[in-house]
Amino acid sequence: MSRFDGYFLRQLLILFGFFTLVLVGVFWITRSVSLFDRVISGGQSAMVFLEFTALTLPTLIRTVMPMAVFAAAVYVTNRLSRESELTVMLATGSSPWRLARAVVLFGLITGLMMAIISVFLRPASVEQLEIRQAEVAGDVTAQLLNEGEFMHPAENVTVYIGGIDLDGTLQEVFVSDRRDPENAVSYSSATAYLVNNSTGIHLVMVDGVALRLNAEGRTLSSTLFQDASYDISELANTGGMTRRSLEAISTAELLYSMKTIEETEFHSRGHLIEELHQRFSWVAICIAVSLAGYATLMLGSFSRFGLWPQILGAFTILVLLEGVRGFVSPVVIDDPRLWGLLYLPAVIGIVISVLFLLVAGRPVLKKRARPEGALASPA
Repeated sequence: MSRFDGYFLRQLLILFGFFTLVLVGVFWITRSVSLFDRVISGGQSAMVFLEFTALTLPTLIRTVMPMAVFAAAVYVTNRLSRESELTVMLATGSSPWRLARAVVLFGLITGLMMAIISVFLRPASVEQLEIRQAEVAGDVTAQLLNEGEFMHPAENVTVYIGGIDLDGTLQEVFVSDRRDPENAVSYSSATAYLVNNSTGIHLVMVDGVALRLNAEGRTLSSTLFQDASYDISELANTGGMTRRSLEAISTAELLYSMKTIEETEFHSRGHLIEELHQRFSWVAICIAVSLAGYATLMLGSFSRFGLWPQILGAFTILVLLEGVRGFVSPVVIDDPRLWGLLYLPAVIGIVISVLFLLVAGRPVLKKRARPEGALASPA
């Protein structure tokens, strides 16, 4: 690798890191607002929010990486052209093919990063995130500790808490249990306590009244009590995770145990095939977009006004590749034998890049007409 190749590659990697950081920050802020609201409103702590955020980062990075790769290739190529560095290299005899070595190496490095994230880190993080979400959903204690709101920890169960003292005493508690439609019961009390012991989680209510509606006899009975215990342990099992999502299944399982997953977790063969090859196609797309960004800008010549037409063309190619990728996914889901179509966007990007480099590397012959019979100038 020449000194210029190393310089070109360093610039690409630096700008790639910058664009990745910016895009991840923008997308993270957008998504974290709704996530923070859901987590905090569910009675969880800020540490749970940070844990969930960390587990969503691999998915977020995989989403923005192709855009960051493309932006770095376009920005660095445009800057080197504007500062005449590429012009000097071309004038010394280096062809666009020769200068593309750093871009190809850049695409391979980012493709390797994408492989680690898409094939290994993202499935593991999504699986852990779903496990933690199931645990949080089953944490009835946290769900109930929201004052001034009507909460529904289970179907046909409503809980309201007017206030929570610093010592954990619950004020103005109301519980409506309609799981048995023939004998619906409602409790209201001035104070209550959550007690967790060997027999389960109990809501102990003090100084209240229980109203029981007998639908068959159309009668309403009321009972005053000094203390009453309401078992909420079984409510903790309502948020269990039934099956993993496609994104949470490891790549090794998709490769070697696809039939078992199809039978036990009820995912279709088309969805499993599409998910498996989609993970590897993200690797190829990083190489394709880096080459497409570089090759499109090499079509232009030096201009003080920059290469804006070429930049617009490169962005159009990026949109085209994304559109093709969105089009082929449903086709593969319907017919898994066509899994090769998932790599079509990367192939199209590489083919377009090769054609553009062929055009950019073609020698331009400038012929000047000379008058016939012209004599050579004297020495």
